[in-house]
Amino acid sequence: MAINWGPHFIVPSEVAKTFSGIVVLRENFDETLLRKELETLGLSGAILQVTNPWYYRRKNADTWIKIGESEDREENFPVRWDTSALENGSYEVLGLMHVSVKKAKEEKVIARQNIVEVTVKNAA
Repeated sequence: MAINWGPHFIVPSEVAKTFSGIVVLRENFDETLLRKELETLGLSGAILQVTNPWYYRRKNADTWIKIGESEDREENFPVRWDTSALENGSYEVLGLMHVSVKKAKEEKVIARQNIVEVTVKNAA
């Protein structure tokens, strides 16, 4: 069984999953659990970089559209998303966190995803 180190979408309440205009998406992860999973995978080593690209799509669509990308761990990987040009409705947001690890002379990258359903509700 995999260890759920993240990513974890940061949202203060269910109401905050309704977006209008410009919003800031954020995610975090549990470094202790990440290190446990890296050990389980035989990849214990120095964490070189954590990157979190963000994507969105209409609910039940197949293709993801990139919103942006962040390496700013201190601020929980923030990316601004302007929803004002989108049609109102249900969307999915994907945070795809990549972790680069150096073990001996080799660099490996692992990734985890988090998909959250949100509603876009812009004024008419």
